[in-house]
Amino acid sequence: MRLQLLRRDMVQARACRTLRTMPAPSLAVRPSETELLTAPALRRALIAGARRVIADRDQLNRINVFPVADGDTGNNLAQTLGSLLNGALRRRSRHVGELLQRIGNDAIDGARGNSGAILAQFFFGAAEQARGWAAMDAVGLAAAARRGADSARAALAHPVEGTILSVIGAFAEALEEAVRRDAQLAPRGGFAAALARARQALADTPRQMAALQKAGVVDAGAKGFVDLLEGMSDYLEGGPRAARALTEAAHEEAHAGCGDAHPAHDAVDPARRWCGECLVLGTVIDRDALRGALEAIGADSLVLAGGAARMRVHAHVGRPQALFDACAAFGQVEAMKADDMLRQQHSSDTARRVAVITDSAADLPEALAERYDIHLVPVRVSVDGRDYLDKVGLATADFYRRMAVARDVPRTSQPPPGDFRRPFEFLLAHHEAVLYVGLSRAVSGTLQSAEQAATRVGEGRVHVLDSVNAAGGQGLLAWRAAELAAAGGAVADIVAELERLRPQTLTWAMARDIRHAVRGGRIPTWAEPVVRLTGLTPVARFRDDGRLKVAGGLLARQGAPEAFARYVARRLPAGTRWRAIVGHCDAADDGARLLQALRERADVVEAHLVETGPAIGAHAGRGALVVSVQPAP
Repeated sequence: MRLQLLRRDMVQARACRTLRTMPAPSLAVRPSETELLTAPALRRALIAGARRVIADRDQLNRINVFPVADGDTGNNLAQTLGSLLNGALRRRSRHVGELLQRIGNDAIDGARGNSGAILAQFFFGAAEQARGWAAMDAVGLAAAARRGADSARAALAHPVEGTILSVIGAFAEALEEAVRRDAQLAPRGGFAAALARARQALADTPRQMAALQKAGVVDAGAKGFVDLLEGMSDYLEGGPRAARALTEAAHEEAHAGCGDAHPAHDAVDPARRWCGECLVLGTVIDRDALRGALEAIGADSLVLAGGAARMRVHAHVGRPQALFDACAAFGQVEAMKADDMLRQQHSSDTARRVAVITDSAADLPEALAERYDIHLVPVRVSVDGRDYLDKVGLATADFYRRMAVARDVPRTSQPPPGDFRRPFEFLLAHHEAVLYVGLSRAVSGTLQSAEQAATRVGEGRVHVLDSVNAAGGQGLLAWRAAELAAAGGAVADIVAELERLRPQTLTWAMARDIRHAVRGGRIPTWAEPVVRLTGLTPVARFRDDGRLKVAGGLLARQGAPEAFARYVARRLPAGTRWRAIVGHCDAADDGARLLQALRERADVVEAHLVETGPAIGAHAGRGALVVSVQPAP
């Protein structure tokens, strides 16, 4: 025990010696060391604050009105702070400056949404002020908060009052006023006074913004920041036990009667329906030049959080790829994300019990996805070393144009679990259950990523279904699931129907040029000269185990679409009425011919022609055709 006390005194003595030399605002009379905010105390306070925000996530989603009423501010703040809980706040730091620097970097990397990016920039700015500090007194706390508030405001192209910015500014201003009144004030006392001011600023937000006043709510991002401060205050005032008890009580109070909240949902601008984000890594990123480039493409709700070496970009745009391309001119683009706010808003406004989501390997007509609010998680596509978001960042037609001039074979890769976790959490805030209809487990790890995400959210409310298919077959299953969900079906009944339909959902693909499949290793090299010499066109089929295997071939060139239709029609059970999705890989005319020929030879009652995405196209090559059929309801 004596040895432990001696070590503690040595640590505190070192902290005080460092404090005297750190670049914080100096005091004529320095507070005692017990009144300094140390790294362990700040770390535990931030953990308590982050947990409080996460506990209040659903309420923050419900009152989300600005900048777009898409019901995800709670999720975005929870995910931003979750990146800290899983990063900087998981490990001890030697001093306050090191802790805040880690927090700032992790927050920039993990920021989600408008409010999350602003909060990340607040942390980043505070870290710049506290660089090298061992501990923090009230003056230092006020200086760090002011630097963070100014940095957060500077991150926005067009700051708006009545938002999280206003509350952050009020918090910093109150800290500065507190230390001006009392130079010997302890950080705890200054924090309490600033929290009271932040609460008042939150209550004032409806008077500053008409949209909030109309909805009868406070700003969701601003409330999330106050939640963070209140959780920190709980710890600073009463320690871990008090923080836990108060957080649980606040969580219950926040949710009492919140089901009656009906925020006013203003329409999302269809011209800027995508909430896009990415991380830009560079050496000297010019913030003003980057902002100008993004404004030139019509980006709105711009937030540029970070510094010269790493910058988190958030914007509302019409085309996510335009955002990513503009950012690529300033550095390496990573951690891309794009959420369809219009579809999110439609989903939050419906009373469906079940939300349906699939991945971009499914070839689903956009009209059906719009009609039934089918959400999409993009697969990653790599072309000549640069990554894209399939069908979200990179349109399918653009993929084939880039594929035509690519040096290497384009490759696809599974989305990380975080890409599933975000939409799962959003949808669970508005629906009883979520059903994901996924790409065949046998050909990709995409399904495993979804399963990992599902185990972390929803307590069994997320259901993952292996389509044992891809392309149009996966799309047909997602379509049927969404149809049943729109009719009010329960998730168990929908899953049962999909399991019945799954073995009857059939997909064939015809590859006119197998060079890409050979280069990608899907077909042995000896097959290419054989196909070229014989004129044979290979046909592959998804088997019952979910694998795509060569099933035969066609001796046809000019009439290949019609020959393929005959091949498929001969293998369909008689007396069945079919739904069909016909896909083409940059061969629209051949796709139309195939669909017409199939209608003439099979009882197709409903069919759609789509452009097949990279899940098939990257391997089958341009000119490939795909047929998927399913018994009609």
